[in-house]
Amino acid sequence: MKKLILVLLIVLTSGVAFSQNRLPSVQLKDINGQTVDVSKLDNDGNPIIVSFFATWCKPCQRELQAIHEVYPDWQDETGVKVVIISTDQAQDANKVKPLVDGKGWEYQCLLDPNSELKRALGINMIPYVVILDGEGNIVYNHVGYVDGGEEELIEVVRKYAK
Repeated sequence: MKKLILVLLIVLTSGVAFSQNRLPSVQLKDINGQTVDVSKLDNDGNPIIVSFFATWCKPCQRELQAIHEVYPDWQDETGVKVVIISTDQAQDANKVKPLVDGKGWEYQCLLDPNSELKRALGINMIPYVVILDGEGNIVYNHVGYVDGGEEELIEVVRKYAK
């Protein structure tokens, strides 16, 4: 019964962000202290993968590492850009940059320590991924990660690549 409730909860919450067709205007800092308006994320008309994660979330790290291993190939093929958004609370924000640098992730990394963006999108669980088309429209969202799940991401990205 608990598994059924969990599956239903995931299904119901996974469609929340998709009901919005664009990211809201929320100001976040990147790991270098620069302010970024997420509604203005741009990739010269190419898709963007936006991944919500936390330093304590092992499935998040597995997903981001799996993407990292194929990211150069994905960029060559589709021009995709990956933006990762830490949902770590303010007291743990100092752990984000060392994790990102230590893993060698070359993603744009933003901090959402007050969960402002996470709340605006109705995200309840991480890892949570949103894919934007070249115009900034949300065309896909997904909660959770299983090994190999990154293949689904690149398939969606390929549909929207220039």
